Amino acid sequence: MRYLYFLCLAALPFSLFSQQSDTTDIHHEFSGRVTVTHNGISIIPSFSLDAPALIVNLKVGGDRFSFEPDLRMSLDGKPWSMLFWARYRALRHERVSLRLGIHPALNFRTITVDDGHSQRDLLESRRYVATEVVPGYRVNDRLSVGMYYLLGHGFDAGLRRSHFVQLNAAVTGIRLPDEFLLDLFPQAYYLRTDALDGTYLAGGWRLSRAGLSFALSGLVNRSLRTEIAPERKWIWNVALEWSFGGEYELVRPSI
Repeated sequence: MRYLYFLCLAALPFSLFSQQSDTTDIHHEFSGRVTVTHNGISIIPSFSLDAPALIVNLKVGGDRFSFEPDLRMSLDGKPWSMLFWARYRALRHERVSLRLGIHPALNFRTITVDDGHSQRDLLESRRYVATEVVPGYRVNDRLSVGMYYLLGHGFDAGLRRSHFVQLNAAVTGIRLPDEFLLDLFPQAYYLRTDALDGTYLAGGWRLSRAGLSFALSGLVNRSLRTEIAPERKWIWNVALEWSFGGEYELVRPSI
């Protein structure tokens, strides 16, 4: 049944998107963000690369459906993870929103193997699939609250099932001198991986300036109670972001 659920969720955006056959002007977006950081941190903040990383997030799609690759690698060129998100915005009201998503993913790690004569390092990939449910509520122009739920399934040796439940908030557009803007992203979450679990607090921030495509950002993660390795109290990073992109329009005959 779980594979049928994944299949239905993946097919939903395509079926709804295909119903727009009578639309002549179809607005799409192509955008992205490139991030360089001294410590790559995963979508789940308790996991990190513990090394400098390059993260490339891309987005292409329309108002409802989008394809959003998430590519992560160390600065020495070794891949870390590749996620290929298909996302559907089921609700887009003024205050209430709901996003659904699914992705296949590859996670990479370096392992040492012994062939009987010598030891050598190999890059091993592990396959995953995950779904997300993201409800949100906008309190006002600067404050929004929400929840993020991620269900992951692994197909190879290692982690087989994970549940990530996060309560979050976003305080955006805090005005600072010289046209600088500060965004804050507090969160609390519960993580379960197979038979182990933990609870955590985290906080992100972004400092930007009007008219600039570059921004500084960072994240701090604090474990409250955890059985999941690595059992570190603190994980943090600081990053430089470059954002780009815009909208384009496709025109086709009405049917």
